[in-house]
Amino acid sequence: MADYNVLEQLCSLYGISGNEEAVRERILQEITPYATTVEVDALGNIIAFKKGEQPAKTKLMLSAHMDEVGLIITDITDEGLLKFATVGGIDKRILCGKQVWINGHYGVIGGKPIHLMKGDEREKAVPVEELSIDIGAGSKEEAEQAVSLGDVAGFVSAFDQEGAMIRGRALDDRVGCAILIGLMKRNLPYDITFVFCVQEEIGLRGARTAAYAVKPQAAIVVESTTAADIAGLEKGNEVCCLGDGPVVPFMDRSTIYDREYYQLAFALAEKENIPCQTKRAIAGGNDAGAIHVSRGGVRTISVSLPCRYLHAPMGMIAKDDFHAAEKLVWSLALHIAGNQTL
Repeated sequence: MADYNVLEQLCSLYGISGNEEAVRERILQEITPYATTVEVDALGNIIAFKKGEQPAKTKLMLSAHMDEVGLIITDITDEGLLKFATVGGIDKRILCGKQVWINGHYGVIGGKPIHLMKGDEREKAVPVEELSIDIGAGSKEEAEQAVSLGDVAGFVSAFDQEGAMIRGRALDDRVGCAILIGLMKRNLPYDITFVFCVQEEIGLRGARTAAYAVKPQAAIVVESTTAADIAGLEKGNEVCCLGDGPVVPFMDRSTIYDREYYQLAFALAEKENIPCQTKRAIAGGNDAGAIHVSRGGVRTISVSLPCRYLHAPMGMIAKDDFHAAEKLVWSLALHIAGNQTL
């Protein structure tokens, strides 16, 4: 089973899109003893095949992505401040004052102090181009000794599992990776290919090449998705809610999901007493968008963990949802790979 220790270890590592090396090495350490074959492709995806007790009747790929959102350095000022752009979708309102880690150095994202702002400047989010990262350097030359253009920066935050919730950075999608790792450690009734993708946050790039190489007939994408069940939001606008189980969407901005698999997920959830919910908005997207249109088409379903504060320095998921998602993915995988019906 997926466990909190593996998830904590994965969340402690930095893997900004295109720089997933540390996360990839940790996953390889976990899965290599259990895999029949493991390869890392040219983009950096992990493609791991595990032989089951019998061949799969439907060639199945389980997928989660390794990368996370972050920042990339675009310039260094004469004063030694680092200018940056975002990597992936980040709400600019959360940036100012946050601590980041870059090349073994800590920095703080700063902008014009509020007491120097005028008029409605105080009411608006500071544009990214007006922010910079301060690593304490006194000059451009001093900053260049620590940082180069193209280096990436990640948010600094702790991992906490007190009570019913798990709080940490990069839960999108280290939680999916942790679930796949847990499933790989089980005895499989059928052959399954496990894929840990790169560069999801900047355009589903790793999934596109991985799906082309694997040539699956079906895929289950294990993800995190936005939960807006917070105070002050009108009932019905939450999208999904923590504690109500994994999220199985029927459609998002990149995929219309396989209808039979969607119905199968809820039928299995009811039969096995697994809490489950759908996504009550046509929003977002994930690696399914690239996988389902690969080659001649791939029957695809997504199972996601509802997560508050997605793409922020600290997200939050429910422990019960974490384990319910693993149960649902396992049940779906067996039914799809074995071409079983209820």
